[in-house]
Amino acid sequence: MEQITFLGGGSFGTALSLLLERKGHKVNIWDRKQATVDDININKRNLKYLPNIVIPPNIYATTDIAEAISGSKYIVLAIPSYAIRGICRAIKHTVNKEQIIISIAKGIEEDTNLRLSEVIKQELSENPVVILSGPSHAEEISEGLPTTVVVTSEQMIYAKNVQDLFMCDKFRVYTNEDIIGVEIGGAVKNIIALATGISDGIGYGDNTKAALMTRGMSEIVRVGTKLGGKKETFFGLTGMGDLIVTCTSMHSRNRRAGILIGRGVPAEEARKQIGMVVEGVEACRAFYEFKEKLGVPMPITEELYQVLFKGKSPKLAVQELMSRTKKDETY
Repeated sequence: MEQITFLGGGSFGTALSLLLERKGHKVNIWDRKQATVDDININKRNLKYLPNIVIPPNIYATTDIAEAISGSKYIVLAIPSYAIRGICRAIKHTVNKEQIIISIAKGIEEDTNLRLSEVIKQELSENPVVILSGPSHAEEISEGLPTTVVVTSEQMIYAKNVQDLFMCDKFRVYTNEDIIGVEIGGAVKNIIALATGISDGIGYGDNTKAALMTRGMSEIVRVGTKLGGKKETFFGLTGMGDLIVTCTSMHSRNRRAGILIGRGVPAEEARKQIGMVVEGVEACRAFYEFKEKLGVPMPITEELYQVLFKGKSPKLAVQELMSRTKKDETY
């Protein structure tokens, strides 16, 4: 039996904590909100994020971050990408170098354009870092439905440890040494999911969605390989797999936010209505700026940026995508 700490009491972290508890591990959850901690400890629920799930009595929540991580072999960063650096700084003088840091967030850091593993290593330089990613809705994990994901690390021995930690008959875990490809695929697919959600909200059909997903995959591959990722990684679970599930499921907060925007709801209001972090919004801003530095064309990302931050009509954005100059599909 291992002790694992989840920093963040959101949906994905809670779902994974249930999975590990079922495997017989001891789980602590830290959250900054006392109401979330009380809901978990007293009501044995997490009504905001997983309202239909009963939390076992031996999952313990606290607002004391030092208490939460004390004695844990694994620390899971179950927080949005924008909060990664701040949390790592907060625990820098509390963790010991033997504790394995696992990140389940998807994105890159704005301004620095660093992958999240790079951000973590800057703040917690002595700790092993493992990334867990793939097509994995929290709602389905919490219900014990079959799910497959990928783990990666610059030190693959630790990725294999995490593979063993999570692997069970309902949660299959693969390893992949291409940490760049795994992280970039997970970040960019949120942008495409927002775009396909907007298409659904406008009322366009399956043809449009298929086009956005396929050409979106081209953008993922283009920017991912430019940054050093392997092309084959983007056609695996953390690229194509995650793209499919995020663009087609109503569990996807990015898709649901996009649907609202496509129906005319302003982007900021759509985020409020979702009530959870919509990673695709910040990813779009980050990659819109990053692609200019890289010299990589990302037309869907560019048009989505204009919709989200410049007030452009979604229909006009689609029209301009359709009216671009003729090109060969392979580029």
